[in-house]
Amino acid sequence: MHLIEVAFKGNRKEFYAWEGESPPPVRAAIVVEADRGEDLGLVHAVGDLASKRSTGCAHGCGSAPPARKALRVASAREMHQSRDLRAQDDVARVKATERVKAHGLVMKLSDAEWQWDRKKLTFYFTAEKRVDFRNLVRDLASLFRARIELKQIGVRDEAKRLDGVGRCGRQYCSASWLPELRPVNLGVAKDQHLSLNPSQISGACGRLMCCLRYEHEFYVQSRKRFPKEGKTVVTAAGEEKVVANDIFNERVTLRKVDGETRVVPLAELRRELEAVGSGLAGGVGTVAAPNGAADDTVTGDDRADGAATGFGAEDDVRALAVLDEERDESGVAIAAEVEYIPEDQRRDAVGGQPEPATGTEGSPQSGDSGHRRRGRRGGRRGRGRGGPSGSGGGAGNEGGSGSGGRGGSSSGGPTSAEPS
Repeated sequence: MHLIEVAFKGNRKEFYAWEGESPPPVRAAIVVEADRGEDLGLVHAVGDLASKRSTGCAHGCGSAPPARKALRVASAREMHQSRDLRAQDDVARVKATERVKAHGLVMKLSDAEWQWDRKKLTFYFTAEKRVDFRNLVRDLASLFRARIELKQIGVRDEAKRLDGVGRCGRQYCSASWLPELRPVNLGVAKDQHLSLNPSQISGACGRLMCCLRYEHEFYVQSRKRFPKEGKTVVTAAGEEKVVANDIFNERVTLRKVDGETRVVPLAELRRELEAVGSGLAGGVGTVAAPNGAADDTVTGDDRADGAATGFGAEDDVRALAVLDEERDESGVAIAAEVEYIPEDQRRDAVGGQPEPATGTEGSPQSGDSGHRRRGRRGGRRGRGRGGPSGSGGGAGNEGGSGSGGRGGSSSGGPTSAEPS
């Protein structure tokens, strides 16, 4: 037994079992079993292609054998009969449309399809709401003397059946090759940085174009290799803001503080960022702080938020210690002054567990420590309600704003730290 896929009018496809020694050739006309009769269609896929499509298409049968069989290759007389029958489809649709108006139903008949043996006539229609067409079915059955079937379809399926040319100048994807019509939301257009004007991203059916869906994964994967737009990075030219990414030409548009812009290839930008990062061992550089955090270290985990270079977490980065940071009027960290942490000292600065802050002058967690570490718990750079500033303990204690270690705990009453 061979599995074959057969195409009918309106891009309707079904799978059938062929019991001959070899399957019929593609595009051959064959007669198949149908609902209470026989139908005629063209072979669309055979062999491995048919098996693959059967597991991936909505109309496929998976690993189970198809429910119906392909009977025989159509003769010349049967093919001529099918062509004459297709010419009568429009006549049936026009007559049925007149009956719809007579019954006062709010529905649009988009297509009609006679079964090859003329035992069944199927009408496809679109409607915004549910339609009670029971009286219409009885009227059409007496008019055409055949079994009548009405199928409500969506506007995407209507475009697939009627076919046409899209705004790209090519045949509709849904009518040419797309096996399944999946829902498309506005989020995929935002991820691809497209215009949100409906007239520019909608297809002939009035819905978002199908190509936005199957192209979305490509854009998501490609953008992971680029710095995030809007991030500030440090290059050979100094601090620059990422304005735009051209994923097709592998280019990044940067803008300096003075407003001057330049376009840099992605590979060259990576080399500049690596050169600046490697030079931090002998000096001090400036990088954008991640998400406005006033942390004492910038590690590989922080790199995912755009620290140091703004690239994704898959890029390697040396551990850095923050010496000082720059803040805007609202207290949000804009940039941080950093230095390279040697490998032998990295455990205490990054991976180690610091001792609790005691507030004792000269202790490793005091405000006079060599790294000038800032409190992390109890609110970042919290401000006290009054009193002199303390030199130890967690930031945000009532009565003072300490600048002690990350592990500092509050002992002066309730915390009153303002959000950074």
